[in-house]
Amino acid sequence: MRAMAPPEINIIDIYRSIIPFVGVMILALILVTVFPEIAIWLPQQLNGR
Repeated sequence: MRAMAPPEINIIDIYRSIIPFVGVMILALILVTVFPEIAIWLPQQLNGR
């Protein structure tokens, strides 16, 4: 990402900007781990079960 960013953007700013996305991914992983039914609900709906 550093090679694509303008020169005034430093690496600290890049890492700081991805924190919310990583947080959401960790939250989703925790939810699917605690409630595995979340992961199998949609395939069950599509199969008509």
